[in-house]
Amino acid sequence: MSAQFDGRVALVTGAGSGIGRASARAFAREGAAVMCADIKGAAAEQTAREITAAGGAAQSFRCDVAQAAEVDALVAAVIERFGQLDFAHNNAGVEGAHVPAADIPLEDWERVLRVNLTGVWLCMRAEIPVMRQRGGAIVNTSSASGLIGGYGLAAYTAAKHGVVGLTKAAALDYAKAGIRINAVCPGAVATPFILGLPREVQEMILRTEPIGRFGRPEEIADAVIWLCSERASFAIGMCMPIDGGVTVNPSQQPA
Repeated sequence: MSAQFDGRVALVTGAGSGIGRASARAFAREGAAVMCADIKGAAAEQTAREITAAGGAAQSFRCDVAQAAEVDALVAAVIERFGQLDFAHNNAGVEGAHVPAADIPLEDWERVLRVNLTGVWLCMRAEIPVMRQRGGAIVNTSSASGLIGGYGLAAYTAAKHGVVGLTKAAALDYAKAGIRINAVCPGAVATPFILGLPREVQEMILRTEPIGRFGRPEEIADAVIWLCSERASFAIGMCMPIDGGVTVNPSQQPA
């Protein structure tokens, strides 16, 4: 029995760990060939190795999504290696300093906005022209903090709100071109970053989660796969919260 993405090609940024790694694996399980991109080249290579060891097709590419030339080279490498691009999960991101808004160093503000917002736009700028040939689906990673607020995370929150707006605007621009653009908005997910925080910080975050646990990267990946599938063919500009209920009660803001 064939998988739903047989003969298709997916690109995942931030594929070296966490949600990105889970997404790359999920695309491969559904039959897609996957380009695994990450600023940490060795981590991207490890994800690609895991996919090929499981019988899938994958390649890795080191890419800083904040650099236009590197993003252009990444998409060119996808076409050179696989001949097409059908799906993209623009997932790479950074959190930045956990300080009040007026205390954010200028260089940190600029870095967070450059990676989390401009990086998503640079990826779409490179992906959309090649997708216009045959259609496709793009999923951007925003955050629950892109729908409500986030204490001590003003740069991150601003960037992720920007991803929501960018996703909606681009979705309208390209819907008639056969390119569906949506976003996922994860809450606190058990990624290496979250699990590396001090125990007391993890417990504080958990107290804001109505479901009482962290999300699993695979739960976010499943939503990405759905948004790219034909089952979501009428989903345009959706910014889907997958957050354990955090955004249902905005008074309980995610850390």
